[in-house]
This record gives sequence, structure tokens and C-alpha cells, in this order.
Amino acid sequence: MTDDQPGGGGTSGDRRVALVTGASRSVGRGIAQALGSDGWTVYVTARGEVGTGGKLDRTAAEVTDRGGSGVAVQCDHTDDRQVEALFARIADEQGGRLDLLVNNAWAGPADGYAGFAQPFWERPIDDWDNLIGLGLRAHYVASVEAAKLMVPRGSGLIGNISSFGTRGHLHSVLYGMSKAGLDKMAADMAVELKGTGVTALSFWLGLIRNERMVASGMTDFEGFSLADAESPEFVGRVIVALANDPNVGERSGHTLVTAETALEYGVTDIDGGQPVSHRGAFGGGPLFGPGA
Repeated sequence: MTDDQPGGGGTSGDRRVALVTGASRSVGRGIAQALGSDGWTVYVTARGEVGTGGKLDRTAAEVTDRGGSGVAVQCDHTDDRQVEALFARIADEQGGRLDLLVNNAWAGPADGYAGFAQPFWERPIDDWDNLIGLGLRAHYVASVEAAKLMVPRGSGLIGNISSFGTRGHLHSVLYGMSKAGLDKMAADMAVELKGTGVTALSFWLGLIRNERMVASGMTDFEGFSLADAESPEFVGRVIVALANDPNVGERSGHTLVTAETALEYGVTDIDGGQPVSHRGAFGGGPLFGPGA
């Protein structure tokens, strides 16, 4: 389903409604696929055009093929007006319903992962624009708009795709700053959302075995074996399990490790495996939020 087609869930409320940002590939795509398998209406966004058979269109089609209803919407999440229009569209097409927001939109330094090879004082200041402007601010903006729909309905889940980069140095100074900000954002949103029925969470993912890594033929990344990595869809399966848990609100404000949460819910990866938590590799200890 593309941008010029209405959402398949309509306004009848028979399907739960999700928005997954940055869903043209990797983690966002995997989350959307898992939601599709669970029968959700899933709005998926990316910067690229829709209606051309591109990556985002294919993600939406996969959601529909799996039994859900996929809706591809072009959106630059650094443009507040586009974000507002996106949520207005969801509200109009779904009768004001939004059950889940997954904040996943992200972009690395302007020169890609090569930008993580230099110390911060040798990097251009405008690295901030992607890693903080998109990687943190855009998630806040989307969460504000999501809360406007969720709070009046008395239910909903806002999830941030974060990282062990909160705990220890990973990639760069700005990368760690953005991820720590997401964890703190979920914790403080939970305080202000208390009593509304809306839950805020942050997720620490392990190494992700995404399309690019598989195609490269690499066997490890940053010292972690690709054989033990999480598939993008594994992350989605964990989020689906949480969204289906009537007691998920008890976790509001917490940061959760996907591999550990999977064990709690009996979730396995697409190959039947059980990814291992990276908590020990980053020093062990408690996570961010009330659970600490």
C-alpha cells in the first residue's frame, strides 16, 4: 500500500495501528514485518519517495502480505510540519487511533560510518544535525504528536530504539549522547504520562544482522560475532510481545534489553535462536530508568 492509498484498517478499530519511523530497511523494516505478522495496520516512513516500488513501498507491501495492512508515507522527520501532517493523516484515517509509535528514524554522520573513525575534535560540528537533530530531536517531536492521540484514548505505547552506546563508548561522542537522551526521554515521559494509560520505553538492541552486513560477507562487527547477532525482525517480535502484554504499563520509563526481554516472553529469532544480551560486554550493572 502506498502513500496515495487509504489505510487498510479504516476507522472501525478492528486493527491496532502502529507508526514505525525509518522503516525502509534494517530495524525499522523488521519491526514493521513483525507487526504485519501480528495483524496490525502499520504506517511506515522514510525520506524517499513512495509509489515508485522503492524500499519503503516494499516494506509496506510485506506488512500487507503477512496479514497486516501496510501504509508507506514519505516523511522527513527533521521537518516538523511534515511530521504534524503525518500524524494528522493517521488520526483522520484511523479515527484518532494510534496504539504504537516506534521511534527508529536515524542517520549517521554525513560521510557514513567513516565519520565514526575520528575523535570528536576532528569532526565537523554539523555531525550534530544528524545524530542529535534526527537521532534525538525528531524522536521527541514524534512522541509529542503521538501522545496527543494516545492520551485522550487512554492507551498506547511509545518506544525508542536506543543502544548500549548509553552505557559505554560506541561509535562516537554524539552517538552516545543521542542514545542516552532517548533513555532519559522515556524515563521522564513516563513520569508525566503516569495515570494516562500510555507507556514509554527505550530499547537496547544487540548487534543487528541487517541486509548490509549480510551482503558484505563480514563475520563480526566491533568485536561481536554476526552469527550471534539479532535479526531486525527479532526486535519487532519483542516489541509485539510487549504491545500484547496488558501489564506493559508497569514497565513504563524503563530501558529494556531486547535479548533479555525476549527470554521473559519466550520470543525467539527467525532462525529459532536466542540472541545473547550484550550487557556484560558493556560492563554489566543496572539499566537506565526506574528499574535501576
